[in-house]
Amino acid sequence: MGSRPSKGRRNSVHHTSLLDPDQHTESQTMDGRYVVVALYNYPLGSPSDCSIRFGERLEVLSDEGEWWQVRSSATGVESYIPSMYTCKVFNRWQFVGLNKQKAEELLLCPQNQPGSFLIRESQTIAGAHSLSVRLERQSIKHYRIQRIENGWHYISPRLTFPSLTHLVEHYSEVSDGLCCFLREPCFIQGSNNVPVVSGPPPVSVRKPTINWKDVNSSMIFGGAQKEGVEDSLVSEGLKESINSYLYMTENSNCCECSENWDT
Repeated sequence: MGSRPSKGRRNSVHHTSLLDPDQHTESQTMDGRYVVVALYNYPLGSPSDCSIRFGERLEVLSDEGEWWQVRSSATGVESYIPSMYTCKVFNRWQFVGLNKQKAEELLLCPQNQPGSFLIRESQTIAGAHSLSVRLERQSIKHYRIQRIENGWHYISPRLTFPSLTHLVEHYSEVSDGLCCFLREPCFIQGSNNVPVVSGPPPVSVRKPTINWKDVNSSMIFGGAQKEGVEDSLVSEGLKESINSYLYMTENSNCCECSENWDT
């Protein structure tokens, strides 16, 4: 087992923050359970000299302080490792504390195939996420997942989802504008015993294709303005976006917009 380093020792590797409270609540769909994955070999060096290897699932034996005592689920080896050398994984595909470079390294492991994916926190926009997908020829495609004020998520504004789980379920069935549909979550060494959410899968939120030339404001906002209209052609998130756009264009004296949208 690796020896515990002195308390005064520090490490310079950057570690991104955990999810904000709203995101953290969404992540804990497995009763708070998560998987910890090693992001670096430790000690640093060739894999043959390391007690903990990049990409291995770790069982946390003690998480007090900056150094954690862990056991590799792949090899059974116990060691101490800097906590910033790890990240948490919820739902098997949502990585917390993972940057773009490490996401690409994980997805390029030989066990992953085209369509393997993960979701991580955006490094540039607070509250947003990124979807990383492996393609052919050792390449990775990244998509930004925006989060609107009502808490819904989207890659394309025409299609919004109440949670990241709904988004993953949808794009696992159809590519719908992505490079391919999502297949297996990113492979984790020693992850055979990863807990799985029980119960029926969530229903994806998908709206029919809209011919915008034939659409007027009553067809979009009628559900909220008229009795007897049960649903709108678009999601609540897109409604809010259209309302914001109309508000800005009206304040800018956009005559053309006023003629086309009778609000």
